[in-house]
Amino acid sequence: MSDSVESSNIIKLPVSKLNLGMFVTAIDRNNSTVAIANAGQIKSRESVAQLVKNNIKHVWVDIDRSSDTCGLKKAKPHEVPGKPLAKKANLSRDAQQAQAKQLLNEAKGLIKKVLSETFEGKAVEVAPFEAVADKMIESVMDDADAFKCISALRTKDAYLLEHSINVAFLLVTFGKHLKLDIDVLRQMAVGGILHDIGKVKVDNKILHKPGKLTPEEFEHMKLHQTYAVEIMDDTQGLSQISKDVCLMHHEKLDGRGYPKGLKDDEIPIHGRMSCIVDIFDALTATRCYKEAMSPAAAFKILISLTPFHLDQSLVYEFIRCVGVYPVGSLVQLSDERVGIVWEAKNRDALHPIVKCFYSLKHRRYTEVIMVDLLKSDLNIERGISPSSLDVDPSPFY
Repeated sequence: MSDSVESSNIIKLPVSKLNLGMFVTAIDRNNSTVAIANAGQIKSRESVAQLVKNNIKHVWVDIDRSSDTCGLKKAKPHEVPGKPLAKKANLSRDAQQAQAKQLLNEAKGLIKKVLSETFEGKAVEVAPFEAVADKMIESVMDDADAFKCISALRTKDAYLLEHSINVAFLLVTFGKHLKLDIDVLRQMAVGGILHDIGKVKVDNKILHKPGKLTPEEFEHMKLHQTYAVEIMDDTQGLSQISKDVCLMHHEKLDGRGYPKGLKDDEIPIHGRMSCIVDIFDALTATRCYKEAMSPAAAFKILISLTPFHLDQSLVYEFIRCVGVYPVGSLVQLSDERVGIVWEAKNRDALHPIVKCFYSLKHRRYTEVIMVDLLKSDLNIERGISPSSLDVDPSPFY
């Protein structure tokens, strides 16, 4: 195929990378492009199996005619190893928020589907998770504050789904901060999405118990990692990094963690990162037995868990990465107004743009105003948790 055709959003893909919704225009046979009469979107896995059966190794896919959910609408970093992701057009914040919601809902739907299939004993397919991971990476590479805001919206009843997505997103954000390779970011994201998959086999009464677990119940809860080992062993195409993120997020540097009791250098950097991210996101989420705490309070707990449980240097790097007042978190300004940290790109941690909507002083909603702390005499007094407010902040995200 000529370069002119290749540059018009038609790319060559190995059959193993095909997803549902991709528009196949031609097949590659003996390094020659062969047009096919039944060109179109892949509607079922049987179509891919038929290509494999016919010994087709590669096909040509039209990105523009593929579905929005197949993973090819955006520039895909794994197509050109080491090449930066394509820059997005300048979108309005509303458009960015809409894209973020779409990605979040797509990821939730995928995780929900896989949890259901895993419960039924079906094997996990990795390719759809890689597509979601690539979209997360693109969002992080673009410093999309919109996704950070949307992911800060937590639903108590959807904790397992949202926690998995947030852990993946935080791992990509943290990995970018540490200048890790994009392919490593992708593998970490996939591991983050799958990191709690073993909980699908945990007794629901224990998983959703609105109180402290008994020692016996806690031992049962710990089995989710044993179940995860079994699920990982049955999953084809899952990298070792993805497995490590999934299976090491409850290990401790002093060897007192589980499921293997690994210690010190037995836990690689991505395993140590998953421990930090998992705890932070759990602390800042509302759950059936506790309210969410502010990021600042969660940072104090992370520091208290060093150096025996968590890697101290990585914890401090994580705090630098996320920022004292992360995008999406609630803050109180010096005039007692409450707002959402809305935009932090190209700013120092203490001077974000804050979307104010409530007054603690007057105990009432205020006019919604964006306050740019670089251009204001106001400052952030403190970070606050949603549970400390008498009102629901979610409509303002």
